[in-house]
Amino acid sequence: MVLNNIEKLLEKYENGETTLKEEQQLKHYFSQETVAPHLEMYKPMFDYFLGNQQEQFTKDVPLKTKRRFNYKWISVAAVAVLMLGFYFTPIIDDNCNDLGTYCEPEQALEEVSKQLAMISSHFNKGTQAVGYLGEVDKGTATLGYLNEIENTTNIIFKN
Repeated sequence: MVLNNIEKLLEKYENGETTLKEEQQLKHYFSQETVAPHLEMYKPMFDYFLGNQQEQFTKDVPLKTKRRFNYKWISVAAVAVLMLGFYFTPIIDDNCNDLGTYCEPEQALEEVSKQLAMISSHFNKGTQAVGYLGEVDKGTATLGYLNEIENTTNIIFKN
């Protein structure tokens, strides 16, 4: 009768329908030395549950939170440094050559035209090296004509 009751409790346990009291009965049964041979496979599982129930957490849990750094103050300080930097910068006189700029528009135009001429000469050297690609295009066009001839001969010989 006890074995039949344990088997029913095991079936309920596997379906997740047991109460805590029924689980205690199962743990008590499987903690004994003698267990039915066909239920031996459940014994290690319930032994683990009993051993696990006796474990305790021994580490200290800190209850105080660590102090966090407030990043808002960094942004306030950065804005203050920028404002002071803008306020105390010296006024630059009209000497345009300090930063590599030109005061006269004619000088700027002359310099830009020299730079563009240099760039175009380098581009021309690059296009001379790629000039043979035009000959390749001519060859592929000839191959296209050969394809048309082959298509017409296929049409003629298939009929």
